[in-house]
Amino acid sequence: MLIDRAAFARLCEARAALCRPDEAAPSLASVAARLGVSRFRLIRQFRAVFGTTPRQAQIDARLERARELLAGGRHTVTDACMEVGFSSLGSFSALFTRRTGTTPSAYRRRARRDAPGCLTLLSRLPPP
Repeated sequence: MLIDRAAFARLCEARAALCRPDEAAPSLASVAARLGVSRFRLIRQFRAVFGTTPRQAQIDARLERARELLAGGRHTVTDACMEVGFSSLGSFSALFTRRTGTTPSAYRRRARRDAPGCLTLLSRLPPP
């Protein structure tokens, strides 16, 4: 599928809007209307350019943000789940496990265990 530069820029804009990892992300229908195309045309073009559907891109962005929150150590699994826009902890945990191969709580524990401590970070600084 060939698209012009302007259409590509609009698709990139649509991806940025759709992939916000919170509940403020607009609906696919509203993005398609703003671009002046049908939902189905937007899905086809999106898949042709980015190799995934808009919905899968949204889910991937939310899961990436959840991984960041869990690795930071300040969020519980429930907090991360709600912050990235999932309303069900069970469906979030199942999807997270399916996509990453580990449960959210195990991911959080591993990320906290593997995070470098202050002394490790200080040892990486260049000499004065």
